[in-house]
Amino acid sequence: MLLALLSTFLALGAGGCVQRTLRVRSDPPDALVYLNDLEIGRTPVTRSFVWYGTYDVELRKEGFEPIKTTAQVWAPWWQWVPIDFLAEFLPLHDHHELSYTLKEPAIVQVDPLEMTRRGEQLKGLLQKSERPTTQPTTRPKKKKTPK
Repeated sequence: MLLALLSTFLALGAGGCVQRTLRVRSDPPDALVYLNDLEIGRTPVTRSFVWYGTYDVELRKEGFEPIKTTAQVWAPWWQWVPIDFLAEFLPLHDHHELSYTLKEPAIVQVDPLEMTRRGEQLKGLLQKSERPTTQPTTRPKKKKTPK
């Protein structure tokens, strides 16, 4: 019965195959995206894929901290064995989305007066060191001349 139904779908041209797409977005957009160390484009970007599982994801954009992480792409129930065999003949679409927020690098404000005070404090600690200062003893050795 099931085989007859399947052959009818194929005979009528209604058979298709599963389309799998993965879309990567970022805030702000236009970040360069790498999936498993392969450049796939700038966000927002949509690509087809074949394999479910863990993907290495890297996003880079000038003026923002890069993101390097992993993402899990799970198979829907109709892609589980043995159901997947039948699903391959149906016009199904499996769409996954990954979304990331890029952060601007942290800018640390330094008070110049505090920096000067700290430098003077460290200079004082170096001068009070208990370790004696010694003169370098790197005089060249005299060569013995044969008599």
